[in-house]
Amino acid sequence: MNMRKERYRGTLPFALTQFGTSVLGAPLLYAPCKHKCKILAIAGIHGEEPETTFLLSRTLRLFAEPLQSTALILCANPDGMNLGTRGNARGVDLNRNFPTANWSSETTLSKATLESERVTELSPGSSPGSEPETKALVEIIRKLEPAEILSIHSPLACVDAPERTPLVSFLVKLSETEHKTDIGYPTPGSLGTWCGENSIHCVTWELPRLAPEILAQKFTEKLAHIFL
Repeated sequence: MNMRKERYRGTLPFALTQFGTSVLGAPLLYAPCKHKCKILAIAGIHGEEPETTFLLSRTLRLFAEPLQSTALILCANPDGMNLGTRGNARGVDLNRNFPTANWSSETTLSKATLESERVTELSPGSSPGSEPETKALVEIIRKLEPAEILSIHSPLACVDAPERTPLVSFLVKLSETEHKTDIGYPTPGSLGTWCGENSIHCVTWELPRLAPEILAQKFTEKLAHIFL
């Protein structure tokens, strides 16, 4: 593994490639891999989950050059991340906007905290795949044709996937969480549902509720090995 010395890890090791543009004009960027993409890791689809981007960035910064077969999207929702909102700049929950058979026009609800009620309202979009961020994600996934997608969220502390692949087993052991085949509530128009309809295995890793630097301390070195 070609690892960077710690003193050089304050910046990304190489330039990212643009694959789209957000509602407010921010570039949507990804770190391509050298060879056929086996894993596409996606963080920051919800702007209120910045620890996912922090963790993926810290992992990428361990390397001195592009990965062999893992591509990374550090932040799928840069407008939401900048604004500190779950949805994008239009108030759309991108993880309810994918063009799936079960997409619903009904308002989607989320929690402000794990302990609160699911009452915060967001739009699923004006139509399936209406948002530029969603369209760009669908296009890059079709371009890369990854064998598996790792979608990183927080803070439910579980690994949600239809099958227990080696990646699922690795994440369960790494984060000491449970494998679930159902997150426990409806997710119409989600990335996971879209992947299932397109025969792509999608693993949703819900990080445990920990401070970003603790997540990085616990997970980055081992994630780097699975990303090789």
